[in-house]
Parts: sequence; C-alpha cells; structure tokens
Amino acid sequence: MVVENRFSTIGKIIYAQILMATIVASGFLVIGDWKSALSPLIGGAIAIVPNSYFALKVYLARQGEASGILQAFYAGETIKLILTAALFAVAVRLPWVDFPTLLAGYIAVLSVFGFALFYWRD
Repeated sequence: MVVENRFSTIGKIIYAQILMATIVASGFLVIGDWKSALSPLIGGAIAIVPNSYFALKVYLARQGEASGILQAFYAGETIKLILTAALFAVAVRLPWVDFPTLLAGYIAVLSVFGFALFYWRD
C-alpha cells in the first residue's frame, strides 16, 4: 500500500540533516572564522548528498513491483556507499580542509537518523 504524504519522514530527515549541518558549521563559525566552518559543512554535505540520492532512488521505485523496489534499494545503497567514499576522497585532498572538523560535521549529520527514530514514527 502506497501512502502519499507531502512531507514524508524521509523529507523531514533530509531537512533535519541540512539543519544539523548548518548548526554545526555555525558553531565552528562562531568559534573561528569562515574557513573553519567550511570543513564541517563539507562533512555534512558528504552525508546529505548520498542520502538524498538514495531517498530519490527508492522514492522513484515506490510504485513498482516488490522485486523492482528491492533492486532499487540495493542499487541505491551501493551507489550511496561509493558516492560517500568518492566525496571523502575528494574532500581530504583539499589542502584547507581540516579532517577532524569535517568528520564532526559528517557524524553530526548521520546522528540525525538515530534521533529521527524517536521523533518521527509513522
């Protein structure tokens, strides 16, 4: 059964991830300067972009057969992992990126999934 919801749980999670990346980057901006805020913002983007791709991939397959949905799920997850690794590889090559703060932004954005389990139950 497919339920059409204008503001689905995954939409809430992606918006919360964007908000979390913004909050973490703002915290580093207050502590330091704009250059110190870029690393956690990039770390947040490394989490948000692949997650958004995966959500779109599964969303587009939602009305298909079960095997098509499962195939979209596995393909989306595989590409999500590859995309995450590729984005990390690109980010660590940038000379001005601070890896610990990049990782802080990445982990903070990924932590949204854990909190979402408690707040957005459908």
